[in-house]
Amino acid sequence: MTKYSIVLFALMMLAISCNAENKNGTPATDVKISSTMDTVSYILGVNLGTQLSSDSLVPNIDAVAMGIKDAIDKKIKIDDKTREAIIQSFVAQLQEKAMKKQEAELAKLKADAPKNLAEGKKFLEENKSKPGVQTSTTGLQYKIINPGTGAKPKPTDQVTVHYKGTLVNGTVFDNSFERGQPSTFQLNGVIPGWTEGLQLIGQGGKMILYIPHELAYGEEGRPPVIPPSSVLIFEVELVKIGK
Repeated sequence: MTKYSIVLFALMMLAISCNAENKNGTPATDVKISSTMDTVSYILGVNLGTQLSSDSLVPNIDAVAMGIKDAIDKKIKIDDKTREAIIQSFVAQLQEKAMKKQEAELAKLKADAPKNLAEGKKFLEENKSKPGVQTSTTGLQYKIINPGTGAKPKPTDQVTVHYKGTLVNGTVFDNSFERGQPSTFQLNGVIPGWTEGLQLIGQGGKMILYIPHELAYGEEGRPPVIPPSSVLIFEVELVKIGK
C-alpha cells in the first residue's frame, strides 16, 4: 500500500472515529471507552489523525462520513470508474506538490553550497591550531581523547561505535548515544574520514573527527540532513572491534 493509499484509508477511518454515531445516536466524540475494542478503535483514530495532520491534509470529514454511510446503504452517488479517476488525479496532485517542494528545498541547499564550503574551510583553518588537534596528509583533522587498548582496527574489520555527528554551526544531525544503540559496520564501508580516523584508536578509544567535505559526502552532501560541501564533526567511541 502506497503512502497516499494509506492517507486515503486514514480519511475513512478518521471519519468513522470522529463522525460516526453509535446505536443511540450519540456523536462519536462522546463515545465512552469501555472495552478493548473501544480502546483499539480510539488509538487507530489517533494514529491515523496524526498521519493526516503530518501530511497537511484537511479533509471534509462530514463528506467522508456520508460516503461511508452511502457505501453501507448501497446508495453510492459516484460510479466506480469515476471514483477511481478522481482519486488517481488527487494522488497525482499530491505527488506533484511534494516533488515541487522537494525540488525547491534541494535548489536552496545547492545555492548554499559555496557558503558551506567557505565556512568549512574557515573552520578547519582555525581548528587545526587548537590544542590536541592533528592533521593527516589527507586533510583529516582529529583529536584523540582516549587511545583505547589493544590492536587498532583494519579497514576490513567490523567495528561497533557510538557517535554524535554535528555540522560546523552546531546542528546535531545524528546521535547514537541518545538512541542508546551503537552502530556496527565494516570500516571500509563508510565515509573515508571514518575509515581513516578509526584506525588510529584501539577498542574503548574515543576521538573527535573533523572531516573535510572531500572525505565525507562531498559536494552533493546527503540532503536534507547533511547540506552540500559540509565539514562534519564526529565524537566517536570505538566500542568493539570484530563481531
